[in-house]
Parts: sequence; structure tokens; C-alpha cells
Amino acid sequence: MSMSETKPKLELVRGLGGWASAAIVVGTMIGTGIFLKPAEMATLGGSIGIVYVAWIVGAVLSLFGALAYAELGAAIPEAGGEYAYLRRAFGPVWGFLFGWTHSIVARPASVASIAAGVLRFWGFMMPSVGAPIHIFEWNYNLFGAAHHFNFVFSWAQPLAILVIALITGINYLGVRLGGRVQVILTIIKIASVVSIVIAGFAFSKGGGTPFHPLFNAGVRGGVFGAFLATLAASLWAYDGWEDLNLVGSEVKNPEKNLHHALVGGVVVVAVLYLLFNAVSFYVLPFTKIAASEHVASDVVARFAGKDAALWVTLAMVIAGLGSLNSSILSGARVDYAMARDGLFFRIAGGIHPKFRTPANALIFQFILASLFALTGTFEDLTSLFIFAGWIFYGLATLGLFRLRYTEPNMPRPYRCWGYPWVPGAFVAGAVALTINLWLDRPVRCTIGLAMMMTGLIFYRHWNKTNAAVGA
Repeated sequence: MSMSETKPKLELVRGLGGWASAAIVVGTMIGTGIFLKPAEMATLGGSIGIVYVAWIVGAVLSLFGALAYAELGAAIPEAGGEYAYLRRAFGPVWGFLFGWTHSIVARPASVASIAAGVLRFWGFMMPSVGAPIHIFEWNYNLFGAAHHFNFVFSWAQPLAILVIALITGINYLGVRLGGRVQVILTIIKIASVVSIVIAGFAFSKGGGTPFHPLFNAGVRGGVFGAFLATLAASLWAYDGWEDLNLVGSEVKNPEKNLHHALVGGVVVVAVLYLLFNAVSFYVLPFTKIAASEHVASDVVARFAGKDAALWVTLAMVIAGLGSLNSSILSGARVDYAMARDGLFFRIAGGIHPKFRTPANALIFQFILASLFALTGTFEDLTSLFIFAGWIFYGLATLGLFRLRYTEPNMPRPYRCWGYPWVPGAFVAGAVALTINLWLDRPVRCTIGLAMMMTGLIFYRHWNKTNAAVGA
């Protein structure tokens, strides 16, 4: 028997315990969004009432999604998350479409946007980082409505690539190292948010207007349109609860750890977010928050001075790096799973013989994320990610219904609480959100949709190649 026949096949290792799993959920969710999105939400919503409702509804939707994904992840604990669920529920082409969209559009945009957020924080300490080098503007009409496209290139974009390279290198060296780094960074970021909340209420004399303006009927697109736009922004801050499912094959005791980490993580983050918003509106006026590029830093500067705000901003940089770490760690697993199945670029396949990580997939993801980092700002990249991502969050949850029907005897260590109403409400929310995002940002969303559909060309080619090899 030859050496090639006796050599064991390399596999990913189950190196993520309960704490590391929870840290991936919480650490991905608490990143750049909570510190940057309040300003965008105040601008879009036009009132404190709409902002708070968006945070609460976003928390409920995320919790409903986590409950559905807990059942899917415990029943199918495989690398790739939605890629595995959609393949089993609807067939290979649906799993491929998720994987293609995730690998080519959604995850590179997510990684790039988190890195852009980290550089936005750094810009508070070094304003020259965000200074425009070149600005491109384009005005156009669509369906009778005027739209404005604005592209700004600054030093933040190439610097973001260096940040992505650093975190990719850490995850290249092993999943256990990435998990330990994630736990440490998550503790730091939770402590940072809690410190801002406690210090803000304890040492600030107020100055904000916590319940004014409560509602504003004059916002663009009406109250409901403003709410949907604000909700989309909040869901970026909440996003990350689903990342744990992408590394399902590396979680110890997935039947227990997955649903504990998912549900517990979303609840903890929702409480922290609501408290952070409460202290922000307590310390700063609504108009000040809407105009701020660094809300947390401005809050701390208001009651503790500029020097204290610099330290808080440094903590936010660390928080952003934690979110980036878990996003890179989990995202490359989809590229690896698809390449392993012969449905993606072969260069993304394979396990590193020493570090037991999907090394080639990590490098492939780094290259695409770097390209995205050069082409957009934080807000543009997050909207593109939410549009692409939530299409498949909804489809994967529909897969839960499908599997309950087609495979009623499948072992399900955890069953979604509130079925069918909870996953049904999540699907309805995903549909409303993606439609509104396309109407609000039609150019980027249409480009993203076109990139998704091009995947079908590649699927046909790879499917034929696999069939020929199998024959």
C-alpha cells in the first residue's frame, strides 16, 4: 500500500470550547457598529423614539435568528454554516449560492467594513488618517427619484489592508490561538462598554435630551421608511451572532455550546447596546450625536476630557480588532468547505499540515477583503454586507421549516423555541429589510445582486467538472 493511501486525511479540529464559542458571538457583535452606527441611526431616524425602537426590534430579530440557527447548528454541526444547511434543505445549488455570495461579496465586505471602522476610531487620535485624497461624486435619477453617489479615497483604505493582514496572520497560525485572542479581546471590549455606561451616568451632569425629539414625522421617506433604514443600521451592529455556525465543525460539544453561546450572547449584547445608547443620549444632545463620527469618544470627552477620550478610543480600536478577528476566523471556513466539495476555486482548499487551519482560504479571503477596503467607506460597505447577508439568513431559516418537513426524524439536540412563529417572524423581517435596502441604495445592492448571480456560471462549470471526475 502506498504512502498516499495510508496517510490520514487532514481535518479541522474541535478546538473551540464554550467560552471561546461565546466570545466569537459576543466579540463579533460588539465591534465597530455600536460605536459608529448611533450617529447614522440618529440621522436616518430623525428621533430618539425611532432609534430606540430600531435597537429593540433589531435585538428581537437577532434573538429570533439565533434561536433558529441554534437548532440548525446543533443538528448539522459542519464547517460553512448556511452552506451546509441550504445544501441539505434545498439542494447543492442553494448551498453554493450562499457560499459564493458569502465568499465573493458578503464576508469580504464585512471584513473590509470592520477594518474601515477601526481606522475611523484611529482617526479620532490622528485626524489625518481620514483626510480625503480624492472625492468622486455622481448624481443620477432612478424611478423618478434623485440619488447621489459619493466615493471618498483616503489613507484609511490602504491602512485598513494592513490591519486585515495582521489579523489574518494570527488566524493562519491556529484556531486555538484565534480563539484565545478572541476571549481576551472580548473581555476588553465588554469592559470598555460597561465603563463608559457607568462613568457616563456617575460623572456626567447630563446635557443631552434623553427623550427629545421622541418622534419626527418629517423625516425622509416617512416614519416607517426611516424606521426600516434605521433598523438596517442597527442590524449591522447586532450582526455576528451567526458567525459561530460557520465554525460548527470546530466547536466542542456543539449540541450544548452552540445554543448557549448564540442565545446568551445576543441577550448580553442587546442589554449592553441599550445601556450605551441611554448614556449617549443622556450626555450628548440628539443633534450632536447625529453629527458625530466618534460617538463614544465624544461622550467620554464631554464629562472626562480629551485625554480620557483618547484612552477610550484606543479601547474601541481593540474592540474593532476583536470583531475583525472573529469575522476572519469564521468567514474563511465557507471558502474551505466549498473548495473541499469541488465547488469553488481550488486555491482556497486544503488544511495547513502544521497549524490545521484553512490557510489558503484565509489568504483568498484576505485578497478579496483588501480589494473591498479600497473601494468603499464604512457606511457603503456595511449596507452591501447587510443586503447580501440577510437574503441568506432568511433562506437558511426557511431551510429549518423545510428540514422539519422532509427530515422529521433528524436528531435535533436543540429545537427552536417558539416554532413556527419565531423563525417565521425572522424570515418576514429579513424580506422587509432587504427590499428596503435595495430601494435605499440601489446601485451598490444591484451590483451585489449581479455578483451573486454570476456564481451560477461558475457552479455549472465546477458541477460539470465534478461529474466528469466522478465518471
